[in-house]
Amino acid sequence: MTRTLRPALPTLALVVALSACSTAGAADSGQSPTGDPVSGGTLDVAFFPDNAAFACVDPFQTYWIEHRTVIRNFADSLTDQDPETGELVPWLATDWEVADDGLSYTFDLRDDVTFSDGTAFTAESVKLAFDSGAATLEQLPTAYGAVYLAGYDSTEVVDDDTVVVHFSTPNSAFLQGTSTTNLAILAASSYQATPEERCLGDVVGSGPFVLDSYSPGQSTVLTKRDGYAWGSELRENTGEAYLDGITFTYVAEDSVRVGQLTSDAIDIAWPRNPISENDTALIQSSGDTVVSRSLPGPANNYYPNVADGKILADERVRHALQQAIDRDSYASTIFGTEYPSVTSIYDTTTPAYQDHGDDLAYDADGAAELLDEAGWTLGDDGYRHKDGQKLTLSTPVIAQFSAGDQLIQDQLKAVGIDLELNVITQAQRSEVLAAGDYDLISTYYTRADPGVIQWIIDARYAGSQAQAVNALTPEQTTEVQALLDQGTTTLDTTARAEVYAELQQYYLDHALAFPTFERVQTAGVSAAVHGFRFTSESFGDFAGTWITP
Repeated sequence: MTRTLRPALPTLALVVALSACSTAGAADSGQSPTGDPVSGGTLDVAFFPDNAAFACVDPFQTYWIEHRTVIRNFADSLTDQDPETGELVPWLATDWEVADDGLSYTFDLRDDVTFSDGTAFTAESVKLAFDSGAATLEQLPTAYGAVYLAGYDSTEVVDDDTVVVHFSTPNSAFLQGTSTTNLAILAASSYQATPEERCLGDVVGSGPFVLDSYSPGQSTVLTKRDGYAWGSELRENTGEAYLDGITFTYVAEDSVRVGQLTSDAIDIAWPRNPISENDTALIQSSGDTVVSRSLPGPANNYYPNVADGKILADERVRHALQQAIDRDSYASTIFGTEYPSVTSIYDTTTPAYQDHGDDLAYDADGAAELLDEAGWTLGDDGYRHKDGQKLTLSTPVIAQFSAGDQLIQDQLKAVGIDLELNVITQAQRSEVLAAGDYDLISTYYTRADPGVIQWIIDARYAGSQAQAVNALTPEQTTEVQALLDQGTTTLDTTARAEVYAELQQYYLDHALAFPTFERVQTAGVSAAVHGFRFTSESFGDFAGTWITP
């Protein structure tokens, strides 16, 4: 076996990640404690609205980033990942080894951990967690945890404190996966519940807080776990939480959330999209702060529908579209002058990220030339036409379209492309994708590993197989899946980074994704709150948070 202790990000990824933190506008990865921590009080956090289509706080099933922050505070993982270096460090596992063939991972476990229902954490807990994940996938093949357990075969209990996880095919991202909320280990009672019951809160973790209640769309309440003493070494506080509890509410309007913060009605305002320049100024003028960190994973990208007969089946049109998007203008106009432009199909905190800012430069003249070559000529109406067809690209937009959607629409109009924004509900999205009734679809995913892009572009694992099939020609699918398989089976971190660098280049060479903006997680934090910490996934960790009385 090859001992693989604390693997770190490749040097390039580390440099980029650190650089991103220093250039991402209001770029703070956390707050330094001020004075001695004070115990007591409840932290009030106002989130973006709950997921109306899939209300779920089960670690293995949910993809909703707000709920992954909730989970991080009541459930622990085998390892933890340093947000600044990418290094994996012990947590519930004290040590681990990876077999040379990448088919098995042996973990040594702590022997002093209990779940909040009083049961002990043992090797059986790990086996039950991963076996339950596999069973869930038999019922729900598109559950979010699928990409984390790709190739999973079985888990072998050696003794109470030693467990071996076996794979039928190598899964080089698995070790990083053990640090995530999605592979957090729950108590046995959780797995006696159905997947639906777990989604609605029938879950028990070993974290510094206990999930007290989850009311979809309304609130989630955590209470302090007495006796907690096994926090990750990355935490300033590895013992009992200082807070008595945390209450998460869901607020639709950014202005209402910011107003609650500045009036001291809440302690943290946590939006989905970055806090605007005006709201940042308002928060700071009230004496509060804005913390931020780029979310790791694929950036906010449009993916094309390249099926036969679709306009974007023509690679020249796709390259024209790529050049017609002014990303610098998008960042500064939508999010503020200090906001970073997107420079890759991945956000900058993603391991193996490559800076392709030059390849994604705005070039309206170049876009026009490509459209001319493709036979799309400019008409008197300002749009391009070909064989009596107007160059119209449709994209579904959930609920009311945003200023960003409208800006892209204006940018494309400047070169003669009509971007049609079709407003749909979240529930209608799967129907639109299945019918292929679109030209562009915008999506992203969050994980500090480049392999998570399989969830979007690989029909074998994707949350929407229809979208993944439409996004590539059969020939491109063969080449892309070969790269993804290579990334999944390559254990050496440097060699693996090279695979995903090749994937990024392939996507740009063939214009198969259109980045629009870097996803920067921001939160407005009250001046009374201390010890805020972002995890490697840019979620909130409140184990060391305390409030000035």
